[in-house]
Amino acid sequence: MVRSVKKSKKAKKSNNKGSKNDDSSSSGAASSMPAARVWQPGVDAMGEDEELQCDPSAYNSYHAFHMGWPCLSFDIVRDSLGLLRTEFPHTVYVVAGTQANKPSLNTIEILKVSNISGKRRELVPKNGSDDDSDSDSDEDDNEDGHGSGAPIMQVRKVAHQGCINRIRCMPQKESAHICATWGDTGYVQVWDFSSHLNILAESETDSSRGGTSVSNQAPLSMFRHKDEGYAMDWSPLKPGRLLSGDCQNSIYLWEPESGKWNVDKNPFVGHTASVEDLQWSPSEAEVFASASVDKTIAIWDLRLGKSPAISFKAHDADVNVISWNRLASFSLASGSDDGSFSIHDLRKIDKEEERLAAHFTYHKHPITSIEWSPHEDSTLAVTSADHQLTIWDLALERDEEEEAEFRTEIEDRVNAPEELPPQLLFVHQGQKDLKELHWHSQIPGMILSTAGDGFNVLMPTNVESNLPASGA
Repeated sequence: MVRSVKKSKKAKKSNNKGSKNDDSSSSGAASSMPAARVWQPGVDAMGEDEELQCDPSAYNSYHAFHMGWPCLSFDIVRDSLGLLRTEFPHTVYVVAGTQANKPSLNTIEILKVSNISGKRRELVPKNGSDDDSDSDSDEDDNEDGHGSGAPIMQVRKVAHQGCINRIRCMPQKESAHICATWGDTGYVQVWDFSSHLNILAESETDSSRGGTSVSNQAPLSMFRHKDEGYAMDWSPLKPGRLLSGDCQNSIYLWEPESGKWNVDKNPFVGHTASVEDLQWSPSEAEVFASASVDKTIAIWDLRLGKSPAISFKAHDADVNVISWNRLASFSLASGSDDGSFSIHDLRKIDKEEERLAAHFTYHKHPITSIEWSPHEDSTLAVTSADHQLTIWDLALERDEEEEAEFRTEIEDRVNAPEELPPQLLFVHQGQKDLKELHWHSQIPGMILSTAGDGFNVLMPTNVESNLPASGA
């Protein structure tokens, strides 16, 4: 249950992806460079004079930014800029909560990050042929019109007493300005950030707008648990319905009523230790899942009372995070304190030997975040305390002939690890103390991640996203 970066000093801006002696911009210098080596945390040692270097060709887009204080949690705000956006430059809206070294210095940050540039890559039609699937060519790398220069960050700040353990905004477009925060003071609060988002939407290039002032805004509703917590989720099916779970194993249900929220004072109790994460079912409005330090996952049904409908041991250590697949509602992913993550088939929930659909032990440190792609039902992303963000495609299988051909092609350019899971699609490194990631539901292939040293925005080149069948 590695989570907190509280009471840390203000993080310095850093970029671990570039070499200290990165003067090799000419082709002559590049040709004299030794073959690149893929570095694996926890496996390979790194000398004092060595530093990780990013391969820019691995990304369609990569940017980093920092807010000052570290952030343990953030969420992407659903916007009105388009349901499926493929053209650079991109704009994203984010809400984030700080981890300042004094309670009174904490703020909720409402961000607009615009001018996110990158290389164009066409989406793959689901009914299209493979011949058209790889539309990005070498010429695309240097094409104009896809954004240039650094991203522009505009920020609005709202005062928050105490560190913010988790922040979530409502997933519905018409209610995306409503956010909930879990504070280390034990309070869960619901906020309306519509005025701040409207100001940011209307502003163009003033990157400092609202950046130095802090608004003192009252929450719409608040409720105090007996202890602090981290678990929280908005219902995707019933707007305004909220769950919050604390470190004393209690889960509370919030229901909206006339602009306020009523909290059922009789909690759901079934775990024997801290509730670490909560997820509503994407297909059944009365069903949700919870993960706990007691190593179990519980499935609850509001219609059956305050006890779990079923509970099962999911890992041999704390279950830190879970993610319910929105495109395949029978799949639930979970990440553990021992570095492993698993895929559970809820269609076989009563059959222990068949319920575990997949189990991965690639990471050797606690899993801090896990999330299914909103566009591909077999793809998910994971962050770990080993400073890696990994992307996995569970539909991939090992092809020994193809692997041998690939290794022959790259043997002069890169020293690749021998044994990697065939489902491992991408490894992103360079951030320290990774805490949380989210896919952007309106920009296929885009991921945002937060760590102790700031935020990253990335779009890997090998993560393809399909167009809906209708092409909409």
